[in-house]
Amino acid sequence: MLTLERLRADHAHALLAFERENREYFARSVPDRGDLYFAEFAALHRARLAEQDAGVCQFHLVVNDQGELVGRVNLVDIEEGTAELGYRIGERAAGRGMATAAVEEVCRLAVVAYRLSALTAVTTLDNLASMAVLRRNGFTAVGDIRIDDRPGTRYQRRLVAMHGSPTHQA
Repeated sequence: MLTLERLRADHAHALLAFERENREYFARSVPDRGDLYFAEFAALHRARLAEQDAGVCQFHLVVNDQGELVGRVNLVDIEEGTAELGYRIGERAAGRGMATAAVEEVCRLAVVAYRLSALTAVTTLDNLASMAVLRRNGFTAVGDIRIDDRPGTRYQRRLVAMHGSPTHQA
């Protein structure tokens, strides 16, 4: 089991430790955040909270049953009922269904809490695990893209509220 916690100011220390611990692991499959991200983390964290307060983004930490931070799942660039989904699960929790469950939960929140009607996501073609997570959660490939000079795919999922929970629709 896991829980999504909406990003708060008091998450800063744990989130920075999580990002540092998993930096090399994440860089194998997604573009690295760069040294500036870590050097200016406190200011960036405050900026993310301001974006969240403005309703432009919704950031969530993925917490396991033991209360440990094991990942992140975010909805960014919220506009006109749509947002882009982004997620990352740390190396120690990878391969245990955490990403699939976290994406499923944020899709539910996208409908019931944030009133969104569609999500997009992108991943590189060599990130097979991420492509599988998106497919398991009802996302459909809609186009080719480049991510930091790497070939990738853009995905989309339409969200429909039925009795307070989302259903899959291509």
